Amino acid sequence: MKAVVVPVTPLQQNCTVIWCEETMKGAVSDPGGDLDRVQQAIEENGVGVEKILVTHGHMDHAGGVAALAERLDVPIEGPHPDDLFLIEALSESGAKYGLTEARPFTPTRWLKGGDTVSFGNQTMSVRHCPGHTPGHIIFHDAKAMVALVGDVLFQGSIGRSDLPRGDHDTLIRSIREQLWPLGDETTFVPGHGSLSTFGQERQNNPFVADRLFAE
Repeated sequence: MKAVVVPVTPLQQNCTVIWCEETMKGAVSDPGGDLDRVQQAIEENGVGVEKILVTHGHMDHAGGVAALAERLDVPIEGPHPDDLFLIEALSESGAKYGLTEARPFTPTRWLKGGDTVSFGNQTMSVRHCPGHTPGHIIFHDAKAMVALVGDVLFQGSIGRSDLPRGDHDTLIRSIREQLWPLGDETTFVPGHGSLSTFGQERQNNPFVADRLFAE
């Protein structure tokens, strides 16, 4: 699997174009906006996009989903249905940041923990990781040892839990119970900022390092 990260929106959200090297078929994860830049990355890498993947319903991740799905004529998969209330409010939340294309959508397929998504010859597993939002999910490729984690975890930090229906304790539990078992060597693409590995965060992250939970 190959991937290219395209920062979009004034919040510099990491939209990711991912694809199967054997077939050049792929997906776009969290196209929050700046769709011309996203499409340029798709075309420069020769990717045949088969679907859009969505980790959660916040406007910087989901604001461009409806427009890009129409532009590419592809289905939308994700997030978990508990984020419906955020998707329904995309027009209002997007307008606050000048994201005029942001509007609600109905996913072709809602996702839950234990589901899988595929493009080309690649398959990624889905894990439900609430806490930042109630319906937040992440995508994991065990073979490539790569995860797209949205706003659950960042290099040196964690997602906010003070937004509507967020919960700090739930977020910590999601990280420790859903992300850490995927392996220390797994590289993750966060929703903002630089890539890291789960092992690095278990050692150094001031919010979820293992030493903070030692008995």
